[in-house]
Amino acid sequence: MEITHIEHLGIAVKSIEACLPYYEEILGMKCYNIEEVADQKVKTAFFKVGQTKIELLEPTSEDSTIAKFIEKKGEGIHHIAFAVPDVQAALNEVEEKGVKLIDKAPRGGAEGLNIAFLHPKSTCSVLTELCMPGNK
Repeated sequence: MEITHIEHLGIAVKSIEACLPYYEEILGMKCYNIEEVADQKVKTAFFKVGQTKIELLEPTSEDSTIAKFIEKKGEGIHHIAFAVPDVQAALNEVEEKGVKLIDKAPRGGAEGLNIAFLHPKSTCSVLTELCMPGNK
């Protein structure tokens, strides 16, 4: 599998609005995009650091994956996302190598990306996202 770069680090937060001052006023980054991904029950905020992004993930429903993550582990790093040229090809390759998949096929994510997740049981306990530009 060819990984071109770290696309983003996903950080689970209870409130994007409460976290914005830290990222903008303390760290000096500028939030350039806030959007809701309704089918994932999450609101996202993005900051760019070089070629890599920081993605804040706020649950929009108590039964969302992010809400469950925060309830179980607290706020903090949720996942790492690697950019690949072809998500489906990468999924096929890692599955052939015995990696357990959360997503068998790419789906739409924030910022118009096509995304898929690998199960942390197969990735040294790190939730791993594979992504590539998609159609908005």
